[in-house]
Amino acid sequence: MNGAIAGLQTGYARFGLVYSAPGIAVHVMKVIKKKTLTMKYLYIILLSTLTTTALARSGSDTLRLTLQQVVELAKANSIAAKQAATVRETKYWEYRTYKSAYQPQLALSGILPGYSKTFTQVQQPDGTILFQPVHNDNSSLELDFSQTITATGGTIYGTTQLQRFDDFDRKNVLYNGIPYGIGYKQPLFQFNELKWNKKIEPLKYNESKQAYIEAQEKIAIDVEGYFFDLLLAQVNLKIAETNLTNTEKILKVANLKYQLGKVSKNEILQLQLEQINAQKAVGTARRDMEIATLNLRSFTGQEGDDKIVLEAPKNISRMIVSSDKVLAEAYANRSDAIAFSRRLAEAARDVAKAKGQNGLTATLTANLGFSNTATNIPDVYKNPQNQQQLQVQLSIPILDWGRSKSRAKTALANQQFTEYAVEQDKQTFKQQIVTQVSLFNVMKEQLVYTAKADSIAGEKYQIARERYVLGDLSITDLGIAFRENDQAQRDYVAALRDFWGAYYQLRYLSLYDFETNKKITYN
Repeated sequence: MNGAIAGLQTGYARFGLVYSAPGIAVHVMKVIKKKTLTMKYLYIILLSTLTTTALARSGSDTLRLTLQQVVELAKANSIAAKQAATVRETKYWEYRTYKSAYQPQLALSGILPGYSKTFTQVQQPDGTILFQPVHNDNSSLELDFSQTITATGGTIYGTTQLQRFDDFDRKNVLYNGIPYGIGYKQPLFQFNELKWNKKIEPLKYNESKQAYIEAQEKIAIDVEGYFFDLLLAQVNLKIAETNLTNTEKILKVANLKYQLGKVSKNEILQLQLEQINAQKAVGTARRDMEIATLNLRSFTGQEGDDKIVLEAPKNISRMIVSSDKVLAEAYANRSDAIAFSRRLAEAARDVAKAKGQNGLTATLTANLGFSNTATNIPDVYKNPQNQQQLQVQLSIPILDWGRSKSRAKTALANQQFTEYAVEQDKQTFKQQIVTQVSLFNVMKEQLVYTAKADSIAGEKYQIARERYVLGDLSITDLGIAFRENDQAQRDYVAALRDFWGAYYQLRYLSLYDFETNKKITYN
C-alpha cells in the first residue's frame, strides 16, 4: 500500500495537479479506511489528471495561414503564376504583331554610301573581256508607304526615291529620282490570308486571355492539394502526440492498478506496445509534416524557415449551384468554348487555302508615277516624265497528277474530322461540368456528416477512456476507440479537402464566382 501511495504522489506531481503530496496521502488513507467507498473513486481521481489538449504556441517565428491566404500567396509568388503571366504577355505581343499587319506601313530604306573602287569586267564587241577601273559612289534613298486591303487581299503602295551617282574618274555627278509613284497589287483566284487571319487571330487572343484566368484557378486547385497535405500532416502529428501522451498517462494508471491487483500483466504489456507504436507514429508524422511543409513552400514561392501552422477552413461555402447555370457560364467564359469556334474556323481556312492553290492563279500589278534625271536635285523635280506599268502574272497547272485535287480532298477530310472531334469535346465538356456540379453538392453534404461523425467519435473515445480507468472496459476496446477517434479526425480533414477541391474545380470549369455572382477576372 505504501508503494501505491508513493506512485500516486509521483503521478499527481507529473500531471501538474495542485494537491500536495501529504494531502494525497491523507486522502488515500481515508479512502482505504472507509469501507463504503470502492476503488472506483480512486480511479476517478486519477482520471481527472488526464488531459488531451495542448495550448498552441504562437511566436514571431510562426506563420499562421488560412486556405484563402495560401491560395493568394500561390497566385502572387508561385512559379506557375509567373509562367502564366509570361504566356499571357507572349500572346498579347503576338496579337499586336497580327494587328500591325492591317495598319499603314511606312519604311525608309537606302544605300548610304555605295562607294566602290575596283576593276570590273567589260565585254567587248568582239567577245573579248577587258577589266576597266571603276571608282564611284552610287547612293540612294527610298521612302515607301503600303496599306493592305483585307476584303480583297490586295496591297496599295506608294513610293518616292532619290539616287545620286558620283563618277570620281570623270568628275561627274548625276541624280535620278521618282518624285512620287503609286501602285496596286492584287492576287487573283488565290487564298486570302488577311481575311482568314482576321477571323481566327481575335479568337486566339481571346482564348489566351481566358486561358490565363484558367491558369490562375488551376493554381488554386493545385495549392489546395498542398494545403491539405500539410494540414493532414499537422493533424496526424497532433493525433500522434496526443495519443503518446494519453498512452503514457494511461500506462501510469494501469501500473497503479496492477500494483493493486486490478489488471493483468498482459494489459501492461499491451499498453507498453501501444506506447512504442505511438512513439513511432510521432516520428513518422514529423517526417511527413516536414515533407509537406517543403512542398507547400516550394509551390507558393515562400522562403525562410518560419514554422507554418495552417488553420482548417471553418466557414464553409453555402452557395447553391445548378448545372444549367454552370454550363451557361462555362460556354461564355472558358477558353475551351472559344477553342471550339477557333478549331472549326482553322479547318475551314485550310480548305480555302487548299482550293486557292488549285487551278488558275494570277497576280495583277499596276502602278503609275513620275521619274526624272538631272545633274542636281531641284531639276529632278522639274518637269518629270510620267511612267506607267500594268502587268498580270498567271500560272495554270496543266499536269500535276492529281496533286492539287488531293490537297483539297485532304483538307476537306480534315475539316470533317475536326467537326466530329469538336462535337465529341463539347459532349465531354458538358458531361464534366454536370458531374462536377453533382460532386460539389455531394461533398457539401458529406462534410456535414463527417463533422458529426468526428464529434461522435471524440465523445465515444472520451467515454471509453473513462470506462477503462474505472475498470469497466478492456484494453482491446480502448484501442478500438483510439483508432476510431483518430480515423474520424482524418476523415474530417479528407472531407474538407474533397469539398474545397470540388469548390475550386467548379470555379475553374466555369470561371465564375458563385458566391459573389460575378465573372472571375484578373488584372
